Amino acid sequence: MDDAALIYPGADWQPVMADGWSASMLQTLTDELGQGGSTAMMIVDHGRLVFAWGDIAQRSSIASVRKSLISILFGIHAEAGRIDLSVTLADLGIVDIEPLTPIERSASVRDLLSARSGVYHPSVYDTNHGRPARGSHAPGTFWFYNNWDFNVLGTILEARCGESLFDDFAAHVATRIGMQDFSPADCRYQPGPESRHPVYKMAMSARDLARVGLLYLRDGRWNGDQIVPQAWVRLSTRAHSDLGGGRGYGYLWQTAEANAPGDPLSINVPVFYASGYGGQYIIVAPGLHLVVVHRAARVDHGISHNRMGELLRLAVSARRTA
Repeated sequence: MDDAALIYPGADWQPVMADGWSASMLQTLTDELGQGGSTAMMIVDHGRLVFAWGDIAQRSSIASVRKSLISILFGIHAEAGRIDLSVTLADLGIVDIEPLTPIERSASVRDLLSARSGVYHPSVYDTNHGRPARGSHAPGTFWFYNNWDFNVLGTILEARCGESLFDDFAAHVATRIGMQDFSPADCRYQPGPESRHPVYKMAMSARDLARVGLLYLRDGRWNGDQIVPQAWVRLSTRAHSDLGGGRGYGYLWQTAEANAPGDPLSINVPVFYASGYGGQYIIVAPGLHLVVVHRAARVDHGISHNRMGELLRLAVSARRTA
Protein backbone atom coordinates (compact mmCIF):
# COMPACT_ATOMS: atom_id res chain seq x y z
CA MET A 1 0.00 0.00 0.00
CA ASP A 2 1.18 3.53 -0.82
CA ASP A 3 2.43 5.33 2.29
CA ALA A 4 0.06 8.19 1.53
CA ALA A 5 -2.87 5.86 2.17
CA LEU A 6 -1.58 4.67 5.55
CA ILE A 7 -2.77 6.15 8.83
CA TYR A 8 -0.30 7.39 11.43
CA PRO A 9 -0.93 9.41 14.59
CA GLY A 10 -0.15 13.10 14.44
CA ALA A 11 0.90 15.11 17.48
CA ASP A 12 -1.47 12.94 19.52
CA TRP A 13 -3.42 9.75 19.07
CA GLN A 14 -6.97 10.57 18.01
CA PRO A 15 -9.49 7.90 19.07
CA VAL A 16 -11.92 7.00 16.30
CA MET A 17 -15.31 5.37 16.17
CA ALA A 18 -14.48 1.69 16.31
CA ASP A 19 -16.16 0.61 13.09
CA GLY A 20 -15.84 -3.14 12.78
CA TRP A 21 -15.45 -3.55 16.54
CA SER A 22 -18.03 -4.80 19.00
CA ALA A 23 -18.89 -2.14 21.58
CA SER A 24 -20.19 -4.78 23.97
CA MET A 25 -17.00 -6.84 23.73
CA LEU A 26 -14.85 -3.76 24.25
CA GLN A 27 -16.93 -2.99 27.34
CA THR A 28 -16.23 -6.52 28.55
CA LEU A 29 -12.52 -5.84 28.01
CA THR A 30 -12.87 -2.60 29.98
CA ASP A 31 -14.53 -4.49 32.84
CA GLU A 32 -11.76 -7.09 32.85
CA LEU A 33 -9.03 -4.45 32.92
CA GLY A 34 -10.71 -2.94 35.95
CA GLN A 35 -10.17 -6.16 37.92
CA GLY A 36 -6.69 -5.05 38.92
CA GLY A 37 -3.04 -5.10 37.88
CA SER A 38 -3.50 -3.15 34.65
CA THR A 39 -3.02 0.61 34.37
CA ALA A 40 -3.32 1.19 30.60
CA MET A 41 -4.15 -0.65 27.40
CA MET A 42 -4.39 0.43 23.77
CA ILE A 43 -5.57 -1.26 20.57
CA VAL A 44 -4.42 0.20 17.25
CA ASP A 45 -6.15 -1.15 14.11
CA HIS A 46 -4.58 -0.18 10.76
CA GLY A 47 -3.01 2.82 12.51
CA ARG A 48 -6.30 3.95 14.12
CA LEU A 49 -6.67 4.08 17.88
CA VAL A 50 -9.86 2.08 18.42
CA PHE A 51 -9.52 1.43 22.15
CA ALA A 52 -7.76 3.22 24.99
CA TRP A 53 -8.16 2.45 28.67
CA GLY A 54 -6.42 3.91 31.70
CA ASP A 55 -3.69 6.53 31.77
CA ILE A 56 -1.96 6.05 28.42
CA ALA A 57 0.33 9.06 29.08
CA GLN A 58 1.73 7.77 32.39
CA ARG A 59 5.44 7.07 32.27
CA SER A 60 6.56 4.02 34.22
CA SER A 61 9.12 1.24 34.02
CA ILE A 62 8.90 -0.81 30.85
CA ALA A 63 11.08 -3.56 32.37
CA SER A 64 12.45 -5.90 29.70
CA VAL A 65 10.56 -4.20 26.88
CA ARG A 66 13.67 -2.00 26.85
CA LYS A 67 15.60 -4.85 25.23
CA SER A 68 13.40 -4.84 22.14
CA LEU A 69 13.83 -1.07 21.89
CA ILE A 70 17.61 -1.46 21.96
CA SER A 71 17.29 -3.98 19.13
CA ILE A 72 15.90 -1.13 17.04
CA LEU A 73 19.11 0.86 17.55
CA PHE A 74 21.29 -2.06 16.56
CA GLY A 75 19.40 -2.35 13.28
CA ILE A 76 19.80 1.35 12.55
CA HIS A 77 23.50 1.43 13.39
CA ALA A 78 24.31 -1.85 11.64
CA GLU A 79 22.93 -0.47 8.38
CA ALA A 80 24.91 2.74 8.87
CA GLY A 81 28.11 0.71 9.35
CA ARG A 82 28.69 1.78 12.94
CA ILE A 83 28.17 -1.73 14.33
CA ASP A 84 29.20 -5.04 12.76
CA LEU A 85 27.14 -7.91 14.16
CA SER A 86 29.91 -10.39 13.42
CA VAL A 87 32.54 -8.77 15.64
CA THR A 88 33.38 -10.60 18.84
CA LEU A 89 33.73 -9.66 22.47
CA ALA A 90 37.49 -9.98 22.00
CA ASP A 91 37.41 -7.59 19.04
CA LEU A 92 35.44 -5.09 21.14
CA GLY A 93 37.63 -5.41 24.23
CA ILE A 94 34.75 -6.54 26.45
CA VAL A 95 35.88 -7.69 29.88
CA ASP A 96 34.21 -8.27 33.22
CA ILE A 97 34.96 -8.72 36.90
CA GLU A 98 35.66 -12.40 36.40
CA PRO A 99 37.93 -12.90 33.38
CA LEU A 100 36.24 -14.22 30.26
CA THR A 101 37.67 -17.36 28.70
CA PRO A 102 38.97 -17.36 25.10
CA ILE A 103 35.87 -19.29 24.01
CA GLU A 104 33.55 -16.83 25.74
CA ARG A 105 35.40 -13.93 24.13
CA SER A 106 34.63 -15.45 20.70
CA ALA A 107 30.90 -14.69 21.14
CA SER A 108 29.67 -12.19 18.55
CA VAL A 109 27.26 -9.28 18.80
CA ARG A 110 24.80 -11.43 16.86
CA ASP A 111 25.10 -14.12 19.55
CA LEU A 112 24.25 -11.56 22.23
CA LEU A 113 21.26 -10.22 20.29
CA SER A 114 19.85 -13.73 20.03
CA ALA A 115 20.62 -14.62 23.70
CA ARG A 116 23.05 -17.31 22.57
CA SER A 117 26.37 -15.92 23.79
CA GLY A 118 27.35 -18.85 25.97
CA VAL A 119 28.71 -16.35 28.54
CA TYR A 120 27.23 -17.15 31.93
CA HIS A 121 29.06 -14.59 34.01
CA PRO A 122 26.97 -13.07 36.84
CA SER A 123 25.03 -9.99 35.74
CA VAL A 124 23.28 -7.02 37.27
CA TYR A 125 19.63 -8.12 37.56
CA ASP A 126 20.96 -11.64 37.40
CA THR A 127 18.98 -14.37 35.68
CA ASN A 128 20.68 -17.06 37.72
CA HIS A 129 17.63 -19.33 37.87
CA GLY A 130 18.54 -22.15 35.53
CA ARG A 131 21.68 -20.38 34.39
CA PRO A 132 24.09 -22.89 32.86
CA ALA A 133 27.56 -23.36 34.26
CA ARG A 134 30.39 -21.31 32.83
CA GLY A 135 31.80 -23.03 29.76
CA SER A 136 28.92 -25.47 29.35
CA HIS A 137 27.83 -24.16 25.92
CA ALA A 138 29.87 -22.65 23.12
CA PRO A 139 28.73 -19.30 21.70
CA GLY A 140 25.89 -19.58 19.23
CA THR A 141 24.85 -23.09 20.26
CA PHE A 142 22.36 -22.63 23.11
CA TRP A 143 19.58 -20.16 23.94
CA PHE A 144 19.34 -18.78 27.46
CA TYR A 145 17.52 -15.59 28.46
CA ASN A 146 20.63 -13.96 29.80
CA ASN A 147 20.79 -10.47 31.28
CA TRP A 148 24.56 -10.52 30.87
CA ASP A 149 24.05 -10.53 27.11
CA PHE A 150 21.49 -7.73 27.26
CA ASN A 151 23.54 -5.51 29.56
CA VAL A 152 26.69 -5.91 27.50
CA LEU A 153 24.76 -4.88 24.38
CA GLY A 154 24.14 -1.55 26.10
CA THR A 155 27.87 -1.18 26.76
CA ILE A 156 28.67 -2.01 23.14
CA LEU A 157 26.12 0.41 21.77
CA GLU A 158 27.50 3.29 23.81
CA ALA A 159 31.09 2.50 22.90
CA ARG A 160 30.39 2.30 19.16
CA CYS A 161 28.08 5.31 18.93
CA GLY A 162 29.68 7.66 21.44
CA GLU A 163 26.61 8.68 23.42
CA SER A 164 24.22 7.25 25.98
CA LEU A 165 21.79 4.80 24.49
CA PHE A 166 18.96 6.95 25.89
CA ASP A 167 20.10 10.00 23.90
CA ASP A 168 20.67 7.69 20.95
CA PHE A 169 17.11 6.38 21.17
CA ALA A 170 15.75 9.90 21.46
CA ALA A 171 17.58 11.06 18.34
CA HIS A 172 17.07 8.04 16.09
CA VAL A 173 13.62 6.84 17.16
CA ALA A 174 11.61 8.90 19.64
CA THR A 175 11.92 12.25 17.89
CA ARG A 176 11.45 10.79 14.42
CA ILE A 177 8.17 9.04 15.22
CA GLY A 178 6.79 11.87 17.33
CA MET A 179 6.82 10.29 20.78
CA GLN A 180 4.88 12.54 23.14
CA ASP A 181 6.29 11.59 26.52
CA PHE A 182 9.73 10.04 26.12
CA SER A 183 12.67 11.80 27.77
CA PRO A 184 16.19 10.53 28.40
CA ALA A 185 15.76 12.05 31.87
CA ASP A 186 13.32 9.23 32.65
CA CYS A 187 16.03 6.64 31.95
CA ARG A 188 19.03 5.60 34.00
CA TYR A 189 21.79 3.08 34.37
CA GLN A 190 21.81 0.80 37.39
CA PRO A 191 25.20 -0.65 38.28
CA GLY A 192 25.82 -3.55 40.61
CA PRO A 193 28.63 -5.52 42.19
CA GLU A 194 28.12 -8.56 39.98
CA SER A 195 29.41 -7.11 36.72
CA ARG A 196 31.02 -4.10 35.05
CA HIS A 197 28.02 -3.79 32.71
CA PRO A 198 24.99 -1.97 34.18
CA VAL A 199 21.32 -2.50 33.50
CA TYR A 200 19.72 0.24 31.43
CA LYS A 201 16.33 1.25 32.86
CA MET A 202 13.66 3.07 30.85
CA ALA A 203 10.32 4.63 31.79
CA MET A 204 7.83 5.25 28.99
CA SER A 205 4.13 5.71 28.32
CA ALA A 206 1.67 3.36 26.66
CA ARG A 207 1.01 5.81 23.86
CA ASP A 208 4.71 6.07 23.00
CA LEU A 209 5.11 2.28 23.01
CA ALA A 210 2.13 2.07 20.66
CA ARG A 211 4.11 4.18 18.18
CA VAL A 212 6.92 1.64 18.34
CA GLY A 213 4.44 -1.14 17.65
CA LEU A 214 3.02 0.71 14.66
CA LEU A 215 6.53 1.45 13.37
CA TYR A 216 7.27 -2.27 13.37
CA LEU A 217 3.88 -3.17 11.95
CA ARG A 218 4.83 -0.91 9.02
CA ASP A 219 8.22 -2.59 8.49
CA GLY A 220 10.13 0.33 10.01
CA ARG A 221 8.49 3.10 7.98
CA TRP A 222 6.86 6.21 9.43
CA ASN A 223 5.01 8.66 7.22
CA GLY A 224 7.15 7.73 4.22
CA ASP A 225 10.45 7.78 6.14
CA GLN A 226 12.35 4.51 6.60
CA ILE A 227 13.31 4.84 10.28
CA VAL A 228 14.44 1.23 10.78
CA PRO A 229 15.70 -0.90 7.88
CA GLN A 230 12.89 -3.12 6.64
CA ALA A 231 15.24 -6.09 6.50
CA TRP A 232 16.14 -5.56 10.16
CA VAL A 233 12.51 -5.45 11.28
CA ARG A 234 11.86 -8.76 9.57
CA LEU A 235 15.12 -10.34 10.69
CA SER A 236 14.83 -9.32 14.32
CA THR A 237 11.18 -10.40 14.69
CA ARG A 238 11.51 -13.89 13.27
CA ALA A 239 12.51 -16.85 15.41
CA HIS A 240 16.23 -17.60 15.45
CA SER A 241 15.74 -19.95 18.39
CA ASP A 242 12.92 -22.48 18.64
CA LEU A 243 11.81 -22.43 22.29
CA GLY A 244 9.23 -25.16 21.80
CA GLY A 245 5.46 -25.13 21.65
CA GLY A 246 5.38 -22.56 18.86
CA ARG A 247 7.46 -20.03 20.83
CA GLY A 248 10.51 -18.38 19.35
CA TYR A 249 13.15 -15.75 20.04
CA GLY A 250 14.56 -13.35 17.47
CA TYR A 251 16.91 -10.44 18.10
CA LEU A 252 15.52 -9.27 21.46
CA TRP A 253 11.93 -9.81 20.26
CA GLN A 254 9.76 -12.84 21.08
CA THR A 255 7.52 -14.67 18.64
CA ALA A 256 4.49 -16.96 18.80
CA GLU A 257 3.10 -19.01 15.96
CA ALA A 258 -0.63 -19.05 15.28
CA ASN A 259 -2.39 -21.05 18.01
CA ALA A 260 0.95 -21.90 19.60
CA PRO A 261 0.29 -24.42 22.39
CA GLY A 262 3.34 -23.30 24.37
CA ASP A 263 2.65 -19.56 24.52
CA PRO A 264 -0.40 -18.22 26.37
CA LEU A 265 -0.09 -15.07 24.28
CA SER A 266 -0.80 -16.84 20.99
CA ILE A 267 -3.89 -16.09 18.93
CA ASN A 268 -5.12 -17.32 15.54
CA VAL A 269 -2.34 -15.54 13.62
CA PRO A 270 1.41 -15.25 14.25
CA VAL A 271 2.52 -12.43 16.52
CA PHE A 272 5.78 -10.93 17.67
CA TYR A 273 6.10 -9.01 20.88
CA ALA A 274 8.20 -7.17 23.44
CA SER A 275 7.57 -8.37 26.97
CA GLY A 276 8.51 -7.00 30.38
CA TYR A 277 7.95 -8.24 33.91
CA GLY A 278 4.60 -7.48 35.50
CA GLY A 279 2.59 -6.89 32.34
CA GLN A 280 4.53 -4.58 30.02
CA TYR A 281 3.79 -5.48 26.39
CA ILE A 282 3.99 -4.33 22.80
CA ILE A 283 2.21 -6.98 20.71
CA VAL A 284 2.14 -6.84 16.92
CA ALA A 285 -0.14 -9.04 14.80
CA PRO A 286 0.75 -8.22 11.17
CA GLY A 287 -1.91 -10.55 9.77
CA LEU A 288 -4.60 -8.51 11.52
CA HIS A 289 -2.87 -5.10 11.15
CA LEU A 290 -3.13 -4.80 14.94
CA VAL A 291 -0.92 -3.37 17.68
CA VAL A 292 -1.82 -3.99 21.32
CA VAL A 293 -0.01 -2.30 24.20
CA HIS A 294 -0.52 -3.11 27.87
CA ARG A 295 1.00 -1.37 30.89
CA ALA A 296 1.17 -2.05 34.60
CA ALA A 297 2.75 0.86 36.45
CA ARG A 298 3.38 -1.31 39.54
CA VAL A 299 5.46 -4.11 38.06
CA ASP A 300 5.27 -6.00 41.36
CA HIS A 301 1.45 -5.79 41.29
CA GLY A 302 0.92 -6.24 37.57
CA ILE A 303 -0.39 -9.15 35.56
CA SER A 304 0.96 -12.51 34.45
CA HIS A 305 1.74 -13.71 30.93
CA ASN A 306 -1.31 -15.97 31.13
CA ARG A 307 -3.50 -13.03 32.06
CA MET A 308 -2.12 -10.99 29.16
CA GLY A 309 -3.10 -13.82 26.86
CA GLU A 310 -6.65 -13.69 28.16
CA LEU A 311 -6.83 -9.93 27.62
CA LEU A 312 -5.32 -10.20 24.14
CA ARG A 313 -7.79 -12.86 23.02
CA LEU A 314 -10.63 -10.82 24.40
CA ALA A 315 -9.38 -7.81 22.46
CA VAL A 316 -9.09 -9.78 19.24
CA SER A 317 -12.53 -11.31 19.71
CA ALA A 318 -13.98 -7.78 19.81
CA ARG A 319 -12.84 -7.24 16.23
CA ARG A 320 -15.56 -8.27 13.80
CA THR A 321 -14.33 -10.18 10.77
CA ALA A 322 -14.94 -8.59 7.39
